[in-house]
Amino acid sequence: MNTIVMTGGTSGLGAVAVRHISAAPQTRLLLGARNAPPDGVESVPLDLASLEAVRSFAATVIDRLDGAAIDTLVLNAGTLRPDADGRTTDGYETTFTVNHLAQYLLLRLLLDHLRRGAVVVATTSGTHDPTEGAGLPLPRHADPYLLAHPEHEPEQFRGAEPDGPAVAGRRAYTASKLCTVLTVRALKVLPQLRSRDLVGVAYCPGQTPGTGLAREMPRAMRTAWRVLGRPVGVLVPRLNTPAAAGRALADLALGDVRPPAEEYYAALRRGHLVWKAPSELARRDDVVRALWDGSAELAGLATAPGSADGTERSGQGTRPAGQDPSGSTTDRSPGRPTRRS
Repeated sequence: MNTIVMTGGTSGLGAVAVRHISAAPQTRLLLGARNAPPDGVESVPLDLASLEAVRSFAATVIDRLDGAAIDTLVLNAGTLRPDADGRTTDGYETTFTVNHLAQYLLLRLLLDHLRRGAVVVATTSGTHDPTEGAGLPLPRHADPYLLAHPEHEPEQFRGAEPDGPAVAGRRAYTASKLCTVLTVRALKVLPQLRSRDLVGVAYCPGQTPGTGLAREMPRAMRTAWRVLGRPVGVLVPRLNTPAAAGRALADLALGDVRPPAEEYYAALRRGHLVWKAPSELARRDDVVRALWDGSAELAGLATAPGSADGTERSGQGTRPAGQDPSGSTTDRSPGRPTRRS
């Protein structure tokens, strides 16, 4: 029996992936869902805007597994908001929490229940990479403390004038997707994780209108996103359909497509899956370690790189005294590129 645990499967490309996964023989799918799941799909309630709800979801999944190991973990849920003003029940910026921190926590809590050599697929976005020219504001850094509390971002990053609401919301999205790639890279470079032989894939579905990603955006953007997701969208070569993006995600989850040696970033381009390098910042191992430890601190877990015991810590989200926001005691912290004019 192939056991798959998944988030983000009730709409868009995720719903397409769920249909393909559910149809696969000898496959059990446990879907974390805030909304009603597709008919016939085994689901567990999950609200990624609450870290306590993530812990409850993980505990329920572990109980239902009854000792069985997880073959694939799919972290597909995501959101794009019109601003960066939203805060979760834990007090963290909403986009960062839903797209990165909550799913990082889920990975940590389920890590000891993944079989050796299991597949971890996390949906990211090429918008994190300056070379893609996607048109969205680029991430300035991968500092988890500042992404959780963007109101504290120093002038060295934001310049003399802070972003307006729309720009801030989109930058929160691209930064969260940078964090996704870094988290997948952690599976390859952090020693205690590397020894588990996990197959990590950061999956970029490309521009895929017709999904629920823009559901919280202004009406004009929601309408455009919906229209481009219809057959007229195939006239725009750089766009992918939810059907193609969902099928590619299912292929990765089921192991029908495996990454080539040393590759971990898969991008769907014009309906075809290609393996490529993510952004330069996403390949920095010092940034990987700082994000892993900082995210653990925010989530209330042990911070040792690669630690997977899920140990609770007091002072959740509190930065260690004397350290800068990414856990470094040096002047130039990991994940903080020099600002260019």
